[in-house]
Amino acid sequence: MAKVMKNITIISFLLFAVFLILYFFTSVDLWETLAITFGTILYHFVMRLAVGFLFNTFMKNRADYNKKWYRLCLWENKLYDLLKVKTWKNKMPTYNPELFNYKKHSWEEIAQAMCQAELVHETIFVLSFVPIIASVWFGAFWVFLLTSVAGACLDLTFVIMQRYNRPRIIKMIERKHI
Repeated sequence: MAKVMKNITIISFLLFAVFLILYFFTSVDLWETLAITFGTILYHFVMRLAVGFLFNTFMKNRADYNKKWYRLCLWENKLYDLLKVKTWKNKMPTYNPELFNYKKHSWEEIAQAMCQAELVHETIFVLSFVPIIASVWFGAFWVFLLTSVAGACLDLTFVIMQRYNRPRIIKMIERKHI
């Protein structure tokens, strides 16, 4: 998944640059629309890669999974049942599957990586709405809003997946220490 994200980022940058240059020299509205489209896609991918990089640089997958922030609220299990998380959680892509490989990492390390992944996706969720600001200059508020909501919802599914799985991992850790 890491390679796919990086390739999409590079392709988005190239297409953004090409359409921006075409618009600069021709003032054709189509080129502007395509430059804005690929610029927005570029933002979403660069932002995701940067947030992941920054969290990894500073946290190094060492989060305290016992902190209150990572504990489930009373209503969450009902929500996860309603969303049928159990049926789709294993179908979600993982940026770096190595981090969650129980043959290479202890369950404690996996739980810590899950906490960091949750924080990454929560941060991305918030930052997904930044492009709406561009509607001040370019108009098309609803386009920016819809793409921001779509990006935020995608990351919300990863937050849900981490929060759904982590209590099960923590139970395994606790059983191991008994």
